[in-house]
Amino acid sequence: MGKDILIVDDEIGIRELLSEILMDEGYDVVLAESAVEARQFRHKSRPDLVLLDIWMPEIDGISLLKTWKDSGELDMPVVMMSGHGTIDTAVEAMRIGAVGFLEKPIALKKLLEGVANGLRASPGIQTAPAAAAMSAAGESEESASEPHLVVPLNLPLREARDLFERRYFEWLIEQTEGNMSRAADLAGVERTHLYRKLKQLGVHVGKRGLQEEA
Repeated sequence: MGKDILIVDDEIGIRELLSEILMDEGYDVVLAESAVEARQFRHKSRPDLVLLDIWMPEIDGISLLKTWKDSGELDMPVVMMSGHGTIDTAVEAMRIGAVGFLEKPIALKKLLEGVANGLRASPGIQTAPAAAAMSAAGESEESASEPHLVVPLNLPLREARDLFERRYFEWLIEQTEGNMSRAADLAGVERTHLYRKLKQLGVHVGKRGLQEEA
């Protein structure tokens, strides 16, 4: 497979477990037990993907992510990991430049999906100046198959989360042409849970496709 993955986590058990799983899948793995080690490695080489724990002593994952962004080294996909994740922490990581978020304990399927999705994001990763210069054009040429989940940042957290979820499920159902079983599979939830979530968000799927409740 030939993809280099950097795992940054202060817990040796998690580092070794993730390493064994990914090496069995054919990935090349490098381990770092701290943000300092991760920075040293990044100075020497660019991994194809980073799995970065948020809560670490001395320098946490969010701070490391900001450092990489400010230094122009955030040109590789980073997937955040946390056993104490909150919505606002995940949103902050995505705002800085992370491409995904995995909640511990990480199920095998979720890990492999998260890694695969992160690696697919690699061609689109840009440094901050390049992204800013291209932003007006990354919108006009946006593929219809990719979600455009922009949420206003001036909303209360609960409203922002609901709006994000609403737009996410709208996009998901549109892409699956109303196939609820397929949409549930892609979202990683049970079909009955998906129906309940759509009802909670005020979204109705009728014979003519996606409709909103009055």
